[in-house]
Amino acid sequence: MWRRRGGCGVAPPHARGGPPRVAPGGASTEGETTSAQRDAESSPSRPLQGVRILDFTHVLAGPFATRVLADMGADVVKVNSTTRAGPNAPDSHYYLLWNRNKRAVSLDMTRDESRALCRRLVETADVVIDNFSVGVLDRWGVGYEDARGANPGVTYVQMSGMGADGPWSKFVTYAPTIHALSGLTALTGVPGREDIGIGFSYNDHCAGLHGAVAILAALQARRTTGRGQRIDMAQFEVGVNLLGPALLDWFANGRAAEPCGNRLPYDVAAPHDCYRCADDGGGGVENERWIAIACMTDGQWQSLCGVMGNPDWAADAVLATAAGRVERMDYVNRCLSEWTRTQDAAELMHRCQAARVPAGVVQTGADMGSADPQLANRGFLGRYAEDHPVAGEIHLDRLPLRFSHTPCDEYRRTRMIGEDNVEALGDWLGMTPEEVATGERAGWLA
Repeated sequence: MWRRRGGCGVAPPHARGGPPRVAPGGASTEGETTSAQRDAESSPSRPLQGVRILDFTHVLAGPFATRVLADMGADVVKVNSTTRAGPNAPDSHYYLLWNRNKRAVSLDMTRDESRALCRRLVETADVVIDNFSVGVLDRWGVGYEDARGANPGVTYVQMSGMGADGPWSKFVTYAPTIHALSGLTALTGVPGREDIGIGFSYNDHCAGLHGAVAILAALQARRTTGRGQRIDMAQFEVGVNLLGPALLDWFANGRAAEPCGNRLPYDVAAPHDCYRCADDGGGGVENERWIAIACMTDGQWQSLCGVMGNPDWAADAVLATAAGRVERMDYVNRCLSEWTRTQDAAELMHRCQAARVPAGVVQTGADMGSADPQLANRGFLGRYAEDHPVAGEIHLDRLPLRFSHTPCDEYRRTRMIGEDNVEALGDWLGMTPEEVATGERAGWLA
């Protein structure tokens, strides 16, 4: 069971539940005493131990923010309902991926009983976060103005698409629409194509990180002021913020940025692209192998020439400088591609790196999951110790942060909706198992 400690919290390390730590590849280290474990036993618990977060987020951006905080020890209680799961269905890939290390409570917010209980939850939370359209929590009677009187230290984070006000504040948004509106779609394609875009929910991840940082900043501010606050975050503005150089170019020079593929729009550097190497066999796209090479200095270019065996075409004096290579970019890329097409991608990467030339194989999921020695060495990928009741075995990617004195290496599988009703409501509100069972039978804890 998780227990409140010092005014907000969870159990000390020896009392916490969840799966044992997993070694690289998913093997359990339970029963073994490693140096990391010994250090953890003599050091504080995870960095955010004791912070209570009530999580109303869904899909990706919000759940990613709270997953980061849960990985670092925050007691994140995720509120969902079996009556309206949508993308939060307990077996959906979004839900399974972004909701580990959280506790799951089920509330049917169409019911008065659920809203009354939810008001009690917000009154004991340190943070309440949602990424609904503006005003949903207010309509439920659990918004910031409803909670701050009884809980002046609470921080509310509203991660809406467009922000709380303005002519677009009511827009329904997902990553593709945010990408389009913010200019990310137009600028991440290839010349002449402004409709390609990024291909995955990049801005959702960036918005999630902004949300996590906002929460940490608000908690720090509370240590000084003793009060919480409302944070209005527009995911649209996060995307626009990522285009800083393009905006500066427009305001300073009146020049509109255009998609440029792998070429750098504001730096003078070449070669700077992806180059096809020898295929793995077969004739399909899945057998193609590519390498990214980025020579940012003339010295790196000279080193690349050495890796290539100093071919005659590279000895042209015009190519000795970055400006010359950029001027003859198409020629450089064509000659370099003809050479890389005969090379093994992985072997070439190591030869380039040995010569201090920035180069990396364009890896696939299969590469990273089964053949990447760096990820394997650091144990970044693994499996949850406990299988999911619906999805079965699930693999995990670890928090990419290594804390020397407050290690964050506990990974609990994503919970089913309402799976932690008894534990979480008992810890936060002191409800008995019998009271929880009554609510579940009546249908408002559902």
